[in-house]
Amino acid sequence: MAVRTARATEVGGHEPRAVQKALALLEAVAHLGSGATAKEVAHATGIPPATAYRLLNLLVADGFLVRIEDLSGFALGRRTRELAIAAPASVVDNHHIVDELRARIRFGVYLASYENDRIQLIDRDPDHELSGETALVTHAHASAIGKLLLANRPDGVVLSDLRKFTSHTIVDLAELAIELSRIRTTDIAVETDEIKVGRASVAVPVRDDGGRVSGSLAVIGRTGRLVHDDPDLISLLRSTASQMRLAYSTE
Repeated sequence: MAVRTARATEVGGHEPRAVQKALALLEAVAHLGSGATAKEVAHATGIPPATAYRLLNLLVADGFLVRIEDLSGFALGRRTRELAIAAPASVVDNHHIVDELRARIRFGVYLASYENDRIQLIDRDPDHELSGETALVTHAHASAIGKLLLANRPDGVVLSDLRKFTSHTIVDLAELAIELSRIRTTDIAVETDEIKVGRASVAVPVRDDGGRVSGSLAVIGRTGRLVHDDPDLISLLRSTASQMRLAYSTE
């Protein structure tokens, strides 16, 4: 899908043109994916780099964009996601969306819900055996899916048994708090050898119609083959999760 350029159908006055350019920048970041640089966004929109950089900073200041953790690029921010969520809801076939993702990647893909603040795997990958499922759903601190739940329910989930499954499992409360803070900042949870040595995972949130984190979309694969900071994988996960909706319930 082609990115709309800021030059199209300009109206008189500087402010309308600035609005058009800002919207074009938002659209470009959405299409280029998380981590798009100012140079890439400027090139995609045809906006002069100096103007693009100034507008990108304004969009960050207003919460429509965020800088990714290493400050090398941009991603859509909270206010942009809220605008998307505010659109009229339509029927979403989550399982069809998950199956489409499975056809594009080589890792196991799993959809989990956080109903009643408990992890439930509601779509398991039929082509990838998942060992340790009981540990995954009962010990949230040890998995990417579970840590994403903990990060978004800091007061709602009681941690009574920080079991150490491997030498990599985080069981220190202070260390876990730092990890959960990072997850809240990035909206990405990762796991490496924490429930089972040789297994890694990346999870991103799935939200309900009100924007609350109601579940997660996760990929699970072999440690070393699944790379946590693969920008293409993360972008694909995020774009897929953004198409999905899961109802949130605490009853």
